[in-house]
Amino acid sequence: MILLGNLSISQIEQRAGVAFPADLKAYMQTRHQSEAANVKPGKWHCFGFPFNLTCGDIHTATEIHRHLAPLSDDFSEELHISISNTKPK
Repeated sequence: MILLGNLSISQIEQRAGVAFPADLKAYMQTRHQSEAANVKPGKWHCFGFPFNLTCGDIHTATEIHRHLAPLSDDFSEELHISISNTKPK
């Protein structure tokens, strides 16, 4: 599978057609990982193709999902949330 892109929070919002809650933006702001490979625990990286937000651990994925789930009906495009296959050392 080919994954392309490094979307910012505002680019994700534009693509999804929803505004993220302020507390989610604050949570995500310091956790963005620009490098796509091996997303570290506590970090996230969003690909534009396919539209997929990859998290470095289940806690990060669960926290982001918890904030986005109530907005799911308003999304103009499906956003997948996945967990990186890296394991903590």
